[in-house]
Amino acid sequence: YGQLSGLVEPIAGLIGVLFVQAADSLLPYALSFAAGAMIFVVFNTIIPEITPQNRILSSWWVIIGFIVMMILDVAFS
Repeated sequence: YGQLSGLVEPIAGLIGVLFVQAADSLLPYALSFAAGAMIFVVFNTIIPEITPQNRILSSWWVIIGFIVMMILDVAFS
């Protein structure tokens, strides 16, 4: 009976290949969604926690940091 369980492996392998091929075209969209969700979480939790007296200055530093990150991403990718 142990050998019979091995008969399913090629079928499961083909199903896995089909899933990987389908996910390959969806990967950029999934990563974009994940990045957007992370940016939302960061801005939704970090910005309100900034002290009121430094809110404007801190907001500008967050924006500048994001711009620098995007420049580095474009420059090195």
